[in-house]
Amino acid sequence: MITKTLARTLLLAAALAAPALVPTPAAAADGGDFTVSLAETADLKAVFATVETADVTLARTRIGGTVTELLVDEGAQVEAGQLIARVVDAKLDLRTKAVNERIKSLVSQNNLARTALDRARKLRASGTLPQAKLDEAQTAMEVAQRELAAVRAEREVIDQQQREGAVYAPTGGRVLKVRVTAGAVVLAGEPVAELAARDYLLRLRLPERHARFLKTGDEIRTADSPPRVGRITQVYPELERGRVVADATLPGLGGFFVGERVSVLVPVGTRQAMVVPRDYLFTRFGVTFARLKDGTETVVQPGPATAAGVEILSGLRPGDVVVRPE
Repeated sequence: MITKTLARTLLLAAALAAPALVPTPAAAADGGDFTVSLAETADLKAVFATVETADVTLARTRIGGTVTELLVDEGAQVEAGQLIARVVDAKLDLRTKAVNERIKSLVSQNNLARTALDRARKLRASGTLPQAKLDEAQTAMEVAQRELAAVRAEREVIDQQQREGAVYAPTGGRVLKVRVTAGAVVLAGEPVAELAARDYLLRLRLPERHARFLKTGDEIRTADSPPRVGRITQVYPELERGRVVADATLPGLGGFFVGERVSVLVPVGTRQAMVVPRDYLFTRFGVTFARLKDGTETVVQPGPATAAGVEILSGLRPGDVVVRPE
């Protein structure tokens, strides 16, 4: 009988003698082959776009006077309704004092007219005063009351003018430019600061020959890596100095400076091109390669990246079958 030790030894030897199950290149490529072909792809043009704001508004003074406080500087972020400056008109204080003195005088006249009316009513009740005199006293009382009410309304107008010396931000955003300094004399309606609304956009200006290719909804990409994807939201119908103007949205524009230039790729038509998925390419020593199905490797020159992969400028031909690198 064969001992257990001898049987174990024979089984191990048989296992070592059996051929190894190594996947062949054909088996490794099953379901992963990619046939290179020409396909319609967007013709991208690299242009510089400018970061701008959808709305630029001015914070204006409502009264004339002297700027006593300036609470913002260029580049500051402000909220809608935030106090950014204060204007004081010294003449309003003098008018307030004059009106207050007139109010005191009219209050005294009002008290005197009320006393005269009370006395006339008592005398009329006793029959010693004619009705005409009572009517005169009543009229004098009403005139005094209306004069007092008119002067108090005038004081409210002056108080409102003093409150309008506060200059508030009409909208939230970034202060682009401050047009006055503390101590400056300003007129009513004069702008104090220029504010950029928080809705930022990219403004594109392309040559006239690309005007008919641009349309709302087209996708744009930044030239950095990884690229950020945006959309064209508006194409203006009028050419500006031989260029078509379009606006686009892009995530993260709030962190840019207004006026900053950004390199973007814009579709200006379609063309035939070879596009290979990115994972079918690999890099060695700074050179890009693709592996063919027959096991050979070829050097390729990659072009711009697209949504489907990477455009191949040279190194492959339509009909070539490439496989993913191991």
